[in-house]
Amino acid sequence: MSRFPVLFLALLFALPAAAQDKTIKFLVGFPPGAGLDTMTRLVADKMRASLGQPVAVENRPGADGRIAMDLLKASPPDGLTLVMTPLVTVVTAPQVFSSLRYDPFADFAPVAHTASFLFAFSVGPNVAAKSLGEYIALVKKDAKHGSYASAGSGSLPHFFTVLFADNAKIPMVHIGYKGSAPAITDLMGGQIPAFMGTASDVATQHKAGRLRVIATSGAQRARVLPEVPTFREQGFNIEGSGWYAAYAPAKTPKDTVDRLANAIVEAIKSPDVRDKLEALGMEPTGLGPAELARIHRADYDKWGPVIKASGFKPES
Repeated sequence: MSRFPVLFLALLFALPAAAQDKTIKFLVGFPPGAGLDTMTRLVADKMRASLGQPVAVENRPGADGRIAMDLLKASPPDGLTLVMTPLVTVVTAPQVFSSLRYDPFADFAPVAHTASFLFAFSVGPNVAAKSLGEYIALVKKDAKHGSYASAGSGSLPHFFTVLFADNAKIPMVHIGYKGSAPAITDLMGGQIPAFMGTASDVATQHKAGRLRVIATSGAQRARVLPEVPTFREQGFNIEGSGWYAAYAPAKTPKDTVDRLANAIVEAIKSPDVRDKLEALGMEPTGLGPAELARIHRADYDKWGPVIKASGFKPES
């Protein structure tokens, strides 16, 4: 046998190993410091070990996570670029923004459903309300207390609060931030009176007394905030939850998606990661591509009528 076929075979079998030396990049469309960012970094650490491959986290905040999704769509389907995102970018945004540059079903490949979470309604330290009833009374007395923030316009916390305001029959004005962390900072500093976000993002500050959570959104109380009653317990027939998930560009080969999904699911189900996520108020799930695709479609259909009924029109 000539040397050429031998060299060719050697190079061919070396290709997969060379590809595995390349860095996998996790895009996060929100600033560092909140629950989504923390979870992504925990998963990335585990994936480095299980895949034997570098895994980096890159925060690309802006447009309530849509910039990261645009970047994912434009990335090669080679398994080296993923996004970790809340459902806002693939469930609510496509039903709100007519100018969206991506299709949530056609442009992305579901990889793994990582965690679910409840919403929590919080007030700042200068707002004298310890329950929804007391908060409603304050708003009726002075409408300035009805301003509230969320991590972004068109998010589920935004629409959930629209439902609450409608049920409570009080005027509330939404302020969309670029992520939870800056909104929580302003809440604690007294720049805004109220915030609707995830329980994982406010639990630590609530326990430290820097803000006060007065309601959570689940059918049952949040594990991380057992002392806080739900909206239903306080007389409002509303509930809701969100989730985090990983996506790859469309047309990423199935074997590549499966390899990444297995590594992510393994990371989520590891005892130390599970414990840390539960401490942050998340419910780790660790579901694969098929389960994520089913959940994505079901929630898209569920929230569509709510979004339409809200009458929300984005400014851009």
